[in-house]
Parts: sequence; structure tokens; C-alpha cells
Amino acid sequence: MSSDQVSEEPTPEERRALFRVVRGEPTDEELAALTVVIAAAASAGGPPPAKPRDLWSEPASLLRTPLPPTPGPGAWKASALPR
Repeated sequence: MSSDQVSEEPTPEERRALFRVVRGEPTDEELAALTVVIAAAASAGGPPPAKPRDLWSEPASLLRTPLPPTPGPGAWKASALPR
């Protein structure tokens, strides 16, 4: 390899870097703004967790449930149990 060719081996600082500039000469303010945007996007995480269903407002709870198919001992107690 001749002395005018640039090594492709990244330096330790480049390996730790969040990003690198490959073309152009950004100012310190532009790099700071880009760093803030990338850090905010990375820390945003995924979608918010799903809320548990609210059974108090469930439309099916307004409907009457049928009686058990075989009335008998304990049927009155079974009629109030959730299905």
C-alpha cells in the first residue's frame, strides 16, 4: 500500500462513534443538532404498550345471558358466574 492511500481500518474513536461524516464539512452546531436528533430517535423506543380492555364498557355486558341448559341443584349459583 502506498503512502497516499487512506487506510480503511477504522480507528478506536471511529468504532465508538454514533455516526461519521463521509463528505462535506459540517459545523459544530450542525453536528450537535444531528446528534440530538439521532439520540432522540434511538431513545424513543417502540410503540406505546397496549391498554388493557375495560370490561365495564364492554357492549356484550349489556346483553342478558341465557340460563344454564339443565336447571337443577346449583343452577342458580352457576347463572351468576362469568362465562
